[in-house]
Amino acid sequence: MKPSGPRSHTTDPLASHPLTRYMYAHFEWMLTHGYSVDTVRARRIPLRRFIGWCAERELDDPRAITLPILERYQRHLFTYRKPDGSPLTLGSQHGVLAPLKTWFKWLTREHHIATNSASELQLPRQPKRLPRALLSPAELAAILHEAEPTTAAGMRDRAMLEVLYATGLRRMELPKLARYDVDLGRQLVFVREGKGRRDRVVPLGERAAGWLDKYLAEARPQLLADQTDALFVTDYGAPIDPAWLAAKVKRYMAFAGIERPGATHLFRHACATHMLENGADIRFIQEMLGHANLATTEIYTHVAIDKLQQIHAATHPAGKLRQPPDEG
Repeated sequence: MKPSGPRSHTTDPLASHPLTRYMYAHFEWMLTHGYSVDTVRARRIPLRRFIGWCAERELDDPRAITLPILERYQRHLFTYRKPDGSPLTLGSQHGVLAPLKTWFKWLTREHHIATNSASELQLPRQPKRLPRALLSPAELAAILHEAEPTTAAGMRDRAMLEVLYATGLRRMELPKLARYDVDLGRQLVFVREGKGRRDRVVPLGERAAGWLDKYLAEARPQLLADQTDALFVTDYGAPIDPAWLAAKVKRYMAFAGIERPGATHLFRHACATHMLENGADIRFIQEMLGHANLATTEIYTHVAIDKLQQIHAATHPAGKLRQPPDEG
């Protein structure tokens, strides 16, 4: 699939810029080497931003873009202010600059430039942020119980929420599940081409498997309009999409009287945090969530501080002292 380029009915000021041609050639290479369309689409925004910055400075040859020029662009991002006056976060700056390094690496490998001027570009360090909001087991139970299985749609929603909580799947992953990706006998879910196009197998658990079995037997046949392999379908029988899923989760959170930023990702956070609090090994959680780097998973060790404090109080000798020792 060709990455989405300028549309014919709109005027793209960068369409004729020479760097744009290199950008689309890079995207074609990415697609033919296993990158997803979503990844290519996400890369398009920061690369066009850089091309626009270059166009303002009459830079149109990648061979003329040196490390000092890239560092100048990095300073531009650092000093840039959004319409509300706020700066770009370090994470946003990192997200804009990282695709440049990949692009220039490709330009070098394809012999469009002699040396990789971006190889020495130092990216901003991304702060390790805790999830902004967490759901307790009681709050999760309240949300789940709002999906009343008295109708086909309600049964579907309950099964969907149970699968989200049990597996920690991403918002983009659950809608991609097909009927044949679920093994109810072994209580497993096969996630095909998750983030980074990596496959993984995730335990489903007895409760989620039970709800999913009930949905497949009783609700899904009622909802289907046409034949589809999609595991979850809308009220009109079409495969669900990520936006539909997020809206559903947000709706049930509102029904339960829970206001938190985020929706489906809160279920992912809850899955990891609650398992860690109950003694799961962090490397198992890494595999389950599909994290390529253990450092990404380690954020949950900070989230589970309440459990750590309880263990400390119960096991550390100093934690058992109820008053300061007698100094005299």
